[in-house]
Amino acid sequence: MNDDLDATEGRARLTALRTLFLKECRRFAKVWMQTVFSPLVTTSLYFLVFGVALGSRLREVDGVPYIDYVVPGLVMLALISNSFLNASSSLFQSKINGTIVDILVAPLGALEMLVAYLGASMLRGLVVGSLVYLVAGLFSGFRMAHPGWVVFFACGVSLCFGCLGVISALWAEKFDHLSIVPNFVLTPLTFLGGVFYSVNMLPAPWDTVSRMNPILYMVNGLRYGLLGVSDVPVTHAAAFIGTLLVVLLAVAGGLLGRGWKLRA
Repeated sequence: MNDDLDATEGRARLTALRTLFLKECRRFAKVWMQTVFSPLVTTSLYFLVFGVALGSRLREVDGVPYIDYVVPGLVMLALISNSFLNASSSLFQSKINGTIVDILVAPLGALEMLVAYLGASMLRGLVVGSLVYLVAGLFSGFRMAHPGWVVFFACGVSLCFGCLGVISALWAEKFDHLSIVPNFVLTPLTFLGGVFYSVNMLPAPWDTVSRMNPILYMVNGLRYGLLGVSDVPVTHAAAFIGTLLVVLLAVAGGLLGRGWKLRA
């Protein structure tokens, strides 16, 4: 009898997880002009300005044409912003609207909730990042030196910022709070993280300061995967991403498990 109950409960949890995941995917797919097309256009404009316009003046960086050099950074920019926004906006709106109650009464544990939100966030990040790569490839050509590293960094970074989005949504009590992280943390760190330049081009002590920026390791990890060049050893970047992901998963899972500020 107990085995039957456990099996029934397990199936119910899997069904609830799948339902929440599909709901999150349909949420961003329904407004694709805002969630997919808009960031694609914005990132493409960055590429046109910094890659095409400046590429004629900045010939090469680390032996790579400048127009190729900026592609990994722009892909990473899309991955970071879309993964974060998907998880943070969805969970926060559920809190504000009171619809989070529907999720809390479902047969979902903290683990299932986290998996559903992170899965949808990673999917959106990968979709937009892939589209940015395809658009950039029309101008610069398609290069992928180490596909395995590309998959590792793309998925790892998407999961990291999905976790950060969940944490931010739990912490935020109003929309102003939710905008603090992308506007005052992610945007400055991203633009100072080697998206448009090599950290080796900076004079001391700014080169040392830049190496303290976590985004630098994410951008250069993906750059190594696509182009085979990096300002930091790829193993160091991979170790950093792995460690950061474990920490963020523990924090996000712990907060969800406690139900911290889940009701606005």
